[in-house]
Amino acid sequence: MQQYQQIVFPVIISFLIVIITSPIIIPILEKLKMGQRVRNDGPRTHFKKSGTPTMGGIIMVIAIFFTVLLTAQWETEMIVILGSILGFGLIGLVDDFIKVVLHRSLGLKATQKLIGQFVLAAILAFYAYNAPGIGSAVLVPFTSAFLDLGKAFIPFTMFWVVGLVNSVNFTDGLDGLAAGVTMIIMAFFSLIALAVGHREVAIISAAVTGSCLGFLRFNAHPAQIFMGDTGSMAIGGAVAAAALILRLPLLLPIIGGIYVIEILSVVIQVISFKLTGRRVFLMSPLHHHYEMKGWEETKVVVVFWIVTIILVLAGTLAIR
Repeated sequence: MQQYQQIVFPVIISFLIVIITSPIIIPILEKLKMGQRVRNDGPRTHFKKSGTPTMGGIIMVIAIFFTVLLTAQWETEMIVILGSILGFGLIGLVDDFIKVVLHRSLGLKATQKLIGQFVLAAILAFYAYNAPGIGSAVLVPFTSAFLDLGKAFIPFTMFWVVGLVNSVNFTDGLDGLAAGVTMIIMAFFSLIALAVGHREVAIISAAVTGSCLGFLRFNAHPAQIFMGDTGSMAIGGAVAAAALILRLPLLLPIIGGIYVIEILSVVIQVISFKLTGRRVFLMSPLHHHYEMKGWEETKVVVVFWIVTIILVLAGTLAIR
């Protein structure tokens, strides 16, 4: 029981920090007119969301940082995950700032964003490759075997980290969707990390879980605040770093299946339209497709949460 208290306290502390600070920060963002702009071609039900404060990911990052400060030692693994959260979160913050404050709807150019993401991914890859406890081997799901990728580990890691961070960003399109899905996945990582002796990874994963849970109080439908790219990229960085240190990147397509289908729906839509002039989905990412088919936003979110829970349970069977 005492073992599990190590992750219960970070969840509670992070949750409480978000719950206490959000009512203070949300009015400030409203006064600063940090409002979300809604796509004109999106579902009509989203038009009323225009002006809802964004950049709420700042609250989540603050909660994670202070929770770690209060509950953990600053060991290398902890610094790496925090660096990933802050690094990717900073890219998202700049993107949000350009969109909201400078009123440039596209934010950072795609090339600018990708360059920053690949630089951070390269740092993570080189760290893992040279770290004695990690190296270039990754666990093969449903076996006890590890696949040693050798030097190919570095480019492999760079591409899946960037892909993951962007897939979390694409998932953040409905009230509570990205926060709920990530909360479930990071709770899973926290338990796995504790079981295999990565205490610091378990603590920070628990802190991310608590921050997502607290944020849902204000981000669930109807949302009072959005996490913005600041939050989606920050929590994407958390998922990526935790998976990397635990040597579980090959497990991500299973437990993070929602992330995968969200980004694949965008890729398929773009390729199909460019090659044939036709769209496969009514709208991408996939969650908007179901909205366009008449599903209530809350139904889409809950179904995606349930799917994630099932996938995480399958993920526990994939670790031997």
